[in-house]
Amino acid sequence: MKKTVGKKVYDTMEMSVVKQVAHGAYGDPAGYEEILYVAEDGKYFLYGIGGETSPYPTEKLVSLAKAKVAAWEKENA
Repeated sequence: MKKTVGKKVYDTMEMSVVKQVAHGAYGDPAGYEEILYVAEDGKYFLYGIGGETSPYPTEKLVSLAKAKVAAWEKENA
């Protein structure tokens, strides 16, 4: 997935995966998957995709501040 932040384009295919977690079972409408990425410039992004009733009914890539990265990692330890 590609997303433009400011004037820079970020592509998940070019980022490094930090951690990947799944919530729920495959095929569960409320289930979803989150992948934490870090770009070459040190920015963190959270990619989410899931079922129709999940927090990610469509794929989404959002930028995360380092404080939120630490909180997300703690929640998903």
